[in-house]
Amino acid sequence: MNKIGVMLEAFKTNPLEALTLAQDTGADAVQFYGGTGPLDCDRLIRSERREFEKALQKSGLAISAVCADLGGHGFAIPRENPERIAKTGRIIEWAAELGCRAVTTHLGVIPADPADPVRRVLADACRRMNELCGNFGVYLAIETGPETVFVLNSFLTGLDCPYIGVNFDPANLVMVTGDDPIEGVRILKDRIVHTHVKDGKMLKQTDPAVIYRYFAEGGIDDMRLSDYFLETPLGQGGVNLPRWLQALRDISYSGYLTIERETLNNCFEEILGCVLLVRELLK
Repeated sequence: MNKIGVMLEAFKTNPLEALTLAQDTGADAVQFYGGTGPLDCDRLIRSERREFEKALQKSGLAISAVCADLGGHGFAIPRENPERIAKTGRIIEWAAELGCRAVTTHLGVIPADPADPVRRVLADACRRMNELCGNFGVYLAIETGPETVFVLNSFLTGLDCPYIGVNFDPANLVMVTGDDPIEGVRILKDRIVHTHVKDGKMLKQTDPAVIYRYFAEGGIDDMRLSDYFLETPLGQGGVNLPRWLQALRDISYSGYLTIERETLNNCFEEILGCVLLVRELLK
């Protein structure tokens, strides 16, 4: 049976308290941001890192993945990539030290046209990060959403990078590209190394590049985003959770199902409900 993770940041509190809340939900594991926020690997002094690692060990929770999303336009801007790739490498190294084998990120919007120069920039970044991942035995999982599953799969097929996989977020597909998450699982299959359990609705269709430009400029709280999609509690959006979980079983996916909720206030009760719902559906 798949194990269930929760995002520490969803609890809207400090990392140590969030670990306690994650325990209380009955989750098996956590995911956290390792490149931004209070657990930024470059900001933590040695004693702070050790304190977090001790608390994590004491909690008995595993790490489903470390999030290396650095915001902005991902790896689409060549002049920014040397530092972004270097920082991603530091996150990959920390993940390996923690015994975690998956690091997730938003790569940037992959153009559909194979001849687009941005596509070549993203491919080059992936090849360099694939080498870093290979040094530590860690997979870099690109999150679904900025482009269709067909484009993502085509891009990955042309890379020949064994340590570059997919973090499958079904809600991103429903909210942004309009893809069917069940068919998406069938297309990406063995490339899926981690998942986010999330739900949502598309309110107005547009070019995904527009939405991810708003993300880059204003983050998740950019008010312009509310015109295009709505993140919802599980079961209230366009993701057919039972069918999506069955699709993952059909491809023999055995990795983590990590609950992500980015727009919560009263977070604990809902996340607890999500864990209970997913566990029930896995029976």
